[in-house]
Amino acid sequence: MQTKIPTQIYSEIGELEGVMIHSPGQEVENMTPENAERALYSDILNLAVAQKEYSQFKGILDKVTQCFEIKDLLAQILKNEKVKQGLIEKICLYEGACCITDYLLSMDSNTLTQAMIEGVPVHRNTLTNFLSKERFALKPLHNFFFTRDAAISVYDNVFVGSMASPVRLRESLIMEAIFDFHPSFNTKTINPNMEKKWDTSIAIEGGDVLIAREDIILCGIGSRTTSQGVDFILENLKKKNEKQHIIVQELPLTPESFIHLDMVFTLLDRDVCMIYEPIIMKMNKYQTVHIYAEGGKVKFIREVKNLPDVLQKLGMDLKPVLCGGNDDQWQQEREQWHSGANFFALGPGRVIGYARNVHTLNAMDKEGFAILRAKDVIKDRVSLNNFDRYVVTIEGSELPRGGGGARCMTMPVSRKPL
Repeated sequence: MQTKIPTQIYSEIGELEGVMIHSPGQEVENMTPENAERALYSDILNLAVAQKEYSQFKGILDKVTQCFEIKDLLAQILKNEKVKQGLIEKICLYEGACCITDYLLSMDSNTLTQAMIEGVPVHRNTLTNFLSKERFALKPLHNFFFTRDAAISVYDNVFVGSMASPVRLRESLIMEAIFDFHPSFNTKTINPNMEKKWDTSIAIEGGDVLIAREDIILCGIGSRTTSQGVDFILENLKKKNEKQHIIVQELPLTPESFIHLDMVFTLLDRDVCMIYEPIIMKMNKYQTVHIYAEGGKVKFIREVKNLPDVLQKLGMDLKPVLCGGNDDQWQQEREQWHSGANFFALGPGRVIGYARNVHTLNAMDKEGFAILRAKDVIKDRVSLNNFDRYVVTIEGSELPRGGGGARCMTMPVSRKPL
């Protein structure tokens, strides 16, 4: 009998025991300059280069934890005819593609998985289709290698992402189906879109939700997650937990590099965090708000100074490392744009990020993080076991152009307790 993995995410930095990823494929190339903006990109990616960089990223994850490829998990659950029919009908209904339902139902599980991710071209077999300016009846999931957003592990449950853009809706439907039906996972999914009192203003994406401690959640609100989304998380957690803190950081709506909280703040170790200083620490118009619930009721909601300050008062004394370094705001802006604050923890003090952000890495080096190249670790020229605190650097000339970093490309399902 297959052992089920329970969802256990009570921190951002506990030793990683399982993570879900999606290696980018043809869906990335099924994009043109004309539809890039609609796909939430500012540029089109070179797939061959992106795949080479991603192979370094996956190579490191394979060395330290159990990796689950989403396309493999999806193909496995689609062998169940009831799951297959239910997911196809839901996707086609939501995306106005009911005309291809029977076509999708005729596919085997592997072909259907490819179609759900890479897209289904319009068949020019009717006048309407012939005249259509669209290339795809079912659009490719250009953003799916950013697995963080469509499902959010919070403690022992998974919140299904309520995506801000309809172009990403199918990602959350796929992730929900995997957690509900795959035999490898044991969790409860919580989907705001399935609630009896569904509020269309609710938007929640995983890049905006960080688990600081077993009683502290950090949430960003901005272009991808709404205040109503945070209220939905609060409503679910205050019923479940005796004590719950939610710290909310307001984010700029533009430029696009500020789409999620993890683009300006991530946790690196028990006592170290990475920040983009102009948003997190300096005087600006973006509020930081502390919500505290106890015994199922909200006790207070109040504005606070900043994230590190309120966390310190809650017993998490974190030293900020500055994205882009201390010396030059221009360098801070450049490196934040290329996900310089977006790190993913393999364990306490053991993180992975992009090699291109050299000023950020220099700042980390000064805090005792050994700077290790992914290629050296993969080829066993360097052993991770020889270092207490490190950052593994992956090449990143193409992947950052998609608008995310190492944390964006990972959906952890289990971490060891701190």
